Amino acid sequence: MAKITEIAPDLFRITTFVEPINLQFSQFLLRDDESLLFHTGPRALFSDVKAAVSSLIDPKTLRWIGFSHFESDECATVPEWQQLAPHSDVVCSLVGKMVSVDDCLAIRPAKGMVDGEVLETGKYRFRFLATPHVPHCWEAGLLFEEAERTLLCSDLFHQEGDVEPMTDSDIIDRCRKTLVDYQQGPLANYVPYCSLTEPTFQRLAALLPRRLATMHGSVYVGDGRKALLDLTTVWREVLSSPL
Repeated sequence: MAKITEIAPDLFRITTFVEPINLQFSQFLLRDDESLLFHTGPRALFSDVKAAVSSLIDPKTLRWIGFSHFESDECATVPEWQQLAPHSDVVCSLVGKMVSVDDCLAIRPAKGMVDGEVLETGKYRFRFLATPHVPHCWEAGLLFEEAERTLLCSDLFHQEGDVEPMTDSDIIDRCRKTLVDYQQGPLANYVPYCSLTEPTFQRLAALLPRRLATMHGSVYVGDGRKALLDLTTVWREVLSSPL
């Protein structure tokens, strides 16, 4: 059963722990005039996620379905959500819309956003940030909620385990351990380190986020700028050298 935590006013973390792979999967639901679901979760979790969303809003009223990049835990159940919510549209990067989403995922044309474009949902404003190859994939992007300064950051700050919903403790050691562990197995190099990595992290840090809402692991509450710069160092140290 999915667990629900309100991480900011009307912004809810919906999380399922999958014990065989020691990993949490989180979706984030904003309850507003135009409600937004960021991440859908993989197909196996659809029933649990749907039940959790239904406890917070009428799922038929869902307006926006957002995600960072084309991957099952990000967007696998977009068609199911769009069938359930007849007025819902996908919101993603313009690149994602052009190369993947409209052709093989969404049942209605997506809203493709460019860097810096703003999505208004009522009380809240989300700035779209184009982040190619951060965390991964050409079409990657993130959303930054400007009022509460929450960064919906997808796979950034990935932490293994059934961890607490929110923390103000430093999570960088957890992130380093997870990345090092992944580098030793079949999922090695699941995030790239390239010429865009550090400039992108610096752009994100300059937003001065107060919350970092990651898909896998605890939401971090605190100095988001420092956490992002610290994660840059981790990626450089772990990923920039050959295995």
